[in-house]
Amino acid sequence: MTQTPHIGHHPVRRLKQFLRPDGRRVHVVPSPEVAESLKLQLSQEESDGDYELVIHGSPEHIEAIREMHSHHEGKRDALRKEHTSIYQEFENVHNELDALSAELHALSEHGMALDANFSRYGYSATLRTREPDSSSSSTYSASLEKRDWDAERLQGRPMVFWKRPIVRQYMHKGLIWRASETEDVMSFELFVDLLYVGIIAINGDQAAESPTGAALLQFSITFILSWKLWSELTLIISWFETDDIFQRLSILFIMVCLTGYTTNITNAHGSTYTQLVAFYLTSRLFNASYYLSIAYMLPMVRGTMIAQTIIAIIPASVWMASIHIELPTRLGLIWAAIVCDIFGPGIIPALMLVGQQHESGPLSWFGHYFEFYPAVNIEHKTERTNAFVTLIFGYSVVSLLYQNQAPFGINAFFGKAILGLIQAYAFNWIYFEVDGINLHCHAIRRHRTAFLAWMYLHLPFIMSFVLAAASLSKLVISHDCTDADPNTLADSSRQNSDPEIQAGLRWFYSVGLGISLACMGGISVAHEHKEIQGVRIRKRQRLLVRFCVAIILLFLPLASKLDSLQLIATTTGLVVFVLAVDLYGLSCVQDSFWRDKSTCKYSARCRMRRQDMEAAIKTGAIVNTEEMGGEKGFLDIR
Repeated sequence: MTQTPHIGHHPVRRLKQFLRPDGRRVHVVPSPEVAESLKLQLSQEESDGDYELVIHGSPEHIEAIREMHSHHEGKRDALRKEHTSIYQEFENVHNELDALSAELHALSEHGMALDANFSRYGYSATLRTREPDSSSSSTYSASLEKRDWDAERLQGRPMVFWKRPIVRQYMHKGLIWRASETEDVMSFELFVDLLYVGIIAINGDQAAESPTGAALLQFSITFILSWKLWSELTLIISWFETDDIFQRLSILFIMVCLTGYTTNITNAHGSTYTQLVAFYLTSRLFNASYYLSIAYMLPMVRGTMIAQTIIAIIPASVWMASIHIELPTRLGLIWAAIVCDIFGPGIIPALMLVGQQHESGPLSWFGHYFEFYPAVNIEHKTERTNAFVTLIFGYSVVSLLYQNQAPFGINAFFGKAILGLIQAYAFNWIYFEVDGINLHCHAIRRHRTAFLAWMYLHLPFIMSFVLAAASLSKLVISHDCTDADPNTLADSSRQNSDPEIQAGLRWFYSVGLGISLACMGGISVAHEHKEIQGVRIRKRQRLLVRFCVAIILLFLPLASKLDSLQLIATTTGLVVFVLAVDLYGLSCVQDSFWRDKSTCKYSARCRMRRQDMEAAIKTGAIVNTEEMGGEKGFLDIR
């Protein structure tokens, strides 16, 4: 009997041919067309005609398999009766081998899951996988033939109100233990992102409406707080698996707090400051209570969860105190609380590392207390961060849109909008398809310093780009340049059109782009990219160009004579230049930059005359090259 090789994760045995008890050979074919072709070949090879063709899955095929199964069961029973002791010993050895094979299969399956993870985010010698729960694992537990699809239809997963949380992945003594399966982004997370579309727009539009130092200060405070709520919610979902009704109701409660927080942003330094802080603290303290419940239910991470609760309560007390203090003294407490909120959670892994480095002494206590620490799931973290970056790119595109009422609206307003669109597209191209591909090791996995740089650089990158995008929306409808008649704008856009560019708007726009570009360069430095042989411009040189352009953008507002069209054209040209350098630099000197000139050609030689081959083609005869000594071929790509 012959069978197909081991393919995929499981050894799927599919017999291509087998012998009946009477000696006839049965050939299994996948379709009637293949049956006709094989019949023509077998008629030439087996003149006695002592063979049988069956189509895979047909009643004849099933009947033949059942006959063979009964035949071998009879032989097995006969052997058991004739050699009872030997048969029993052989059966025990066979069962032990099956158990070991299943264990090896499980280990190799986890290895293949990690291989896919390593291929995308880089290799890590400290990463391990936990044995998945057989009841919830999505992997196959048996071969394909043994899987009962009708029975699986009755194995749906029920929804419960509350379920005991499970730690998805954790760090323990320098190793990261995680489940072998990937963590998918939940639908309610995407729904939360929809709310953040409005939060981003309100923060940005409020700052661009009055581009002053006070507006920048308020923008920084309100945006950082909204970012903190988003990042903490993402972290909790990544740490623990519950998938119950209570989790979804908790997300809804957080969204209610976010809605209340957002409605008080505009006058945050005035009468609505108390309400803004109240909604923010309600969300933060609700998460702190969740940490306490986790500490009670999961002793393994109790130390970490209690520390997380303390780190949330300390700045909360500072925020409460700031309510009773007037400006400008209040700003000192605000920024002290922000520093605690943003950088405070990093104290826990730092203490854990210190404790692990001291096996004895008072510092070793931290190693025991924080022995288990919930780890960040790299797939979930990158997908959620990419989703948020996509939100700000989307905001920059939406903010460009204005309403025209001229019969022919191809004018300076339209030109500025198109230039802004090109600029946003170039940023998206650089972030996702230049810096985000060819990763040898992601910053999260490369080193803790690289991870911290990647994590903390995203906040100034996103803030500065939102500020630049909001300023760009004002520049697009400004009528300070030629061919920009405000009467061609609809009423909604004409009311917001200014005859001159405010100095603060120039600084918001240009410096925002410069900081965004520099932060993107820093994020790229944190990653370790794969090396391309023969690359035209290496990564260091390309990033040097990017940082130089970022510096130019930082000082571009000093050119106060540039009108809005010239300013947008200059910044867009600089950003497109950075993209062009990256694209050209990533190409190889051995290849043409403009098009792929490689061709694919297959050549082969076999011991058969040309005339005989042409005759076989005309008659449709099957030629077995192996019987003629085989063929020698090669694939040439030029």
